Amino acid sequence: MNDWVDAEHHVERAHEHYDAGRWDEAENELRQALSLNPYQPEWYFNLGLTLEAAGRHAKAAEAFANCYKLHEDNDNPDANSALLTGVNLVRAMQPERALPWFDKAADAEPMNVAVAVHRIEALTDLGRHEEAEEAFYLAQQIDPEHADLYAAMADSLLASNHTERAVWCLREAARLDPELPRVQARLAKAYAASGRMERARQLYLRELRVDPGDIDTLLDMGELLLDMHRYTEAGEKFRRVLELEADQPDAHFLLGELAEIEGRVPDAMVHYDVVLRLDKTYSRVRLRLARVLFARNREEDLPRIRDLLKQEHRTMRADMEHDTQVHLTSAIINERCEDLEELGRLMLDAEMEHEAVKVYDAMIALQPSNHRAHHGLSVALLQSARYEDGISAAKRALDSQPRFVPAMHNLALAYLRQSQWIRARYWVRQASRVEPDDASLRRLRIKLRVHSALGFVRWTARRVDALLMPMRVLFMRPRRG
Repeated sequence: MNDWVDAEHHVERAHEHYDAGRWDEAENELRQALSLNPYQPEWYFNLGLTLEAAGRHAKAAEAFANCYKLHEDNDNPDANSALLTGVNLVRAMQPERALPWFDKAADAEPMNVAVAVHRIEALTDLGRHEEAEEAFYLAQQIDPEHADLYAAMADSLLASNHTERAVWCLREAARLDPELPRVQARLAKAYAASGRMERARQLYLRELRVDPGDIDTLLDMGELLLDMHRYTEAGEKFRRVLELEADQPDAHFLLGELAEIEGRVPDAMVHYDVVLRLDKTYSRVRLRLARVLFARNREEDLPRIRDLLKQEHRTMRADMEHDTQVHLTSAIINERCEDLEELGRLMLDAEMEHEAVKVYDAMIALQPSNHRAHHGLSVALLQSARYEDGISAAKRALDSQPRFVPAMHNLALAYLRQSQWIRARYWVRQASRVEPDDASLRRLRIKLRVHSALGFVRWTARRVDALLMPMRVLFMRPRRG
């Protein structure tokens, strides 16, 4: 009886902490209550809500799953706990694991359109856009005027580059529910993706008139203004975000990007350093900081550049180890490869060829037919004087992209360094057919012509020497008397 009373007291204190936004304390109280009485599904549900509010979505999904299982053991499947399990798995970047939970929620409440909305979100993250569209049409039969349904379908259409259809879905969502959160901003993003920048700008302004302090909208509009080359206005939006939230890392990052565009290297460094202090896991900030340090062009910056690149490589390796546990969409793979390519390029500039080889190998593992990955690997190998391996990598780049001139140039250069003049000449000719005016190829052609001329001179000298040999023998014969 005492344990039961103590558990109830822990739950009451957890409610107080939750209402005050003290998530850690609320979690601690709920876990103590569950240690005394682990058979209360409502307490697991409250724990899930607490962890969700704290942003710990994987743990929240675990708590909601425990709640569902206790209800299921009592032959009373709970759709809400199943749905929230799936939602939090999606937010934890585990959409594949979320789908069975949406099935459980749909079995418990077949007419709940919210299940279909979140299923579409998971399928979008998985890149399974045809299945997302099928889920959309099935849900329409339940409720053809559900605004969130159209908004979720728009995200799938945007991800699959069907921008006009995405615009239509978002316009329908706005018509059905004008109060839908950030609906005008999402519509603006769709218009921007379709190339209608000015229309997108107007919609962002409309959203800001409703909620002038919405940070996400301010950031999105600022990025749009960057794309429109309206740099002064973009800077105003980012600085407005910092007025609202001084330690907002996205605003500092974008101000750093703006400073880079405008050639203000010291300002870019300041903003990127602030981002790194605010969030050491922030994506790409070390790459940007290394890039601006290179732009400053000071010898004393090289040790810090190398340290930044090594840290970024460790972070990327950790991300890729996590990637093996989840399904990666083509968009995420492309983003990973872009980051790896920039990291590899900066490592080559910093004379970190050994590390660059590992980076390009990782890029090839993600996209085996990416010619730029094979080309980067060939550059790293050639700079390490591993000529045979570098030549093989360059040829693999040409297998994927037969008219890729940089790979042909590197093959010619590698053969030149090995004094294989005929093969070098072949690749220079092949590259010149594609880019006849390329300056680097012109220099290689000159070098080959000089070699040919010197070779002809040497051959002529040997022939003359052979012809003069009998005369030299005659004139230099010793006298006999």
